Amino acid sequence: MLRSRLGHLSVVSPDRQDEGSDELWSRLRREAEEAYAAAPMLAPLFLDSIINQPTFEAAMFHRIAGRLKNDVISQSLILQAFHRAAREMKEIAEGLKADIVAVFERDPACDRLIEPFLYFKGFHAIQAHRLTHWLWTTGERDFALYLQSRSSEVFQTDIHPAARIGKGIFLDHATGLVVGATAVIEDGVSLLQDVTLGGTGKECGERHPKIRRGAMIGAGAKILGNIEVGEAARVAAGSVVLAPVPPHTTVAGVPARPVRGKTPDEPARSMDQILDELSYERFNYTI
Repeated sequence: MLRSRLGHLSVVSPDRQDEGSDELWSRLRREAEEAYAAAPMLAPLFLDSIINQPTFEAAMFHRIAGRLKNDVISQSLILQAFHRAAREMKEIAEGLKADIVAVFERDPACDRLIEPFLYFKGFHAIQAHRLTHWLWTTGERDFALYLQSRSSEVFQTDIHPAARIGKGIFLDHATGLVVGATAVIEDGVSLLQDVTLGGTGKECGERHPKIRRGAMIGAGAKILGNIEVGEAARVAAGSVVLAPVPPHTTVAGVPARPVRGKTPDEPARSMDQILDELSYERFNYTI
């Protein structure tokens, strides 16, 4: 059911990228035209952000730049940076398409593509990070840090420009998310609000967590140190993780320990946080 909401657009093969992009763009424009008809008082938002834009990527860059601009840095300067980055790093455009599909597939509150595109700060924060990461890796560190500071102010997330983030990422609500400089978030990961991927305060070099493909990190979870959360693992809400989490394992508690019971095959997609198996007698340790 999760994958059926966008049909075959949920997974677009490399040789169908252009086709998938065209279909996403067509659907988004159609939704914008319908929204314009239903809420004409918001005409500038729908026209400037989508209807009058030439491509999906151009529209997304315009929307993010519009939210990040201020008296110090103009929308046009941020737009120029986005287009420079997209020309040199194709992963930026690929990532934003995969991310919007991830939101639509995994968020039951999302009924239209236009919703994350225009309104969802978690989706916007990830796209802003894609730009700041490119700026950081190309040596424009002050520009990267300034935009990261603006993104933190506007989207209520704190993602260091050096952090490495894959595609198909879903930040649900996103408020309070903190991601350290040496953190890694691989493809297909879902994270909820108030998650921290932080250091212990004592380490140098690689000092932040590595979240592997398809993992789900529950609301308020704190994962500290240069440790790995394995592929398709699940971290329960409110947990404090201080040790590596094996693949396909659910952990919970303070400190987090493995929980008996079956972890979903794709926890980041199912977003199942109802841990029926979570009770004191079923932990793999004695309290």
